[in-house]
Amino acid sequence: MNAAASKLLVGLIGAGIQRSLTPAMHEEEARAQGLRLHYQLIDLDVARVDAGALPTLISAARTMGFAGLNITYPCKQAVIPLLDELSDEARAMGAVNTVVFRDGRAIGHNTDGSGWAWGFQRTLPQADLARVVLLGAGGAGSAIAHAVLRLGAQQLVIVDRETARADAAAASLNQRYGAGRVSASADAAAALRGATGLIHATPTGMDKLPGLPLPAELLRPELWVAEIVYFPLDTELLRAARARGCATVDGGTMAVGQAIGAFELFTGRPADPARVQAHFRRLLAERA
Repeated sequence: MNAAASKLLVGLIGAGIQRSLTPAMHEEEARAQGLRLHYQLIDLDVARVDAGALPTLISAARTMGFAGLNITYPCKQAVIPLLDELSDEARAMGAVNTVVFRDGRAIGHNTDGSGWAWGFQRTLPQADLARVVLLGAGGAGSAIAHAVLRLGAQQLVIVDRETARADAAAASLNQRYGAGRVSASADAAAALRGATGLIHATPTGMDKLPGLPLPAELLRPELWVAEIVYFPLDTELLRAARARGCATVDGGTMAVGQAIGAFELFTGRPADPARVQAHFRRLLAERA
């Protein structure tokens, strides 16, 4: 990579993203690799606009020479019509969390699923995937559904308050991964009967939405529990799960995993996973 190419401008588009650790992770890893990278937050809430501003923002990023953008809530689906191309992963999931600008084209990718799988496999490599319950069928939940099925989940039950969304997700996944592997349920208690694992993919438990996403008494020692929330890192769900003897995976592993994937897409260079992970944990400790 020549000197000019090493000066990279990237960013994150989303709402309420001021506390994101993604900029610091990318900038620090770039410094460690001798790259000059600036990561810009483009916060819809601060700008007092909504996802309707996306066409202008994507056009501006192209014009300003951005190498790429991360995309988060509420823009992961809305950005798709504005792109020239989608990776197979993004097309399958119907959501984009990373856009790369290359040769005048905007290409959409999704590193949420691979990021979740990266952290999950490193934390619980021997996890039983016989029957997995997924709470939440939104953008992150959809990405994780694909990832856990690719890891070999025999049965996946999707639980979402929006039953039509859960039904649609199950139908789409069955078409792709084989009939009967995925079902939808509106009843978490029923879904968890006989389950070996629980993945939580809703905002419940975040600093601004404290609480448990389901009754603690539904947790059993035989159940592993994976969380995607990482503000705070130690959510009420994880504390309740540990108290009941469950093996757990915190949300920080997915945050690091998806950042590692996006860094390579932006720069063309692999990130050092151990270094990014250590930096992420330091950042969380500083903000605690």
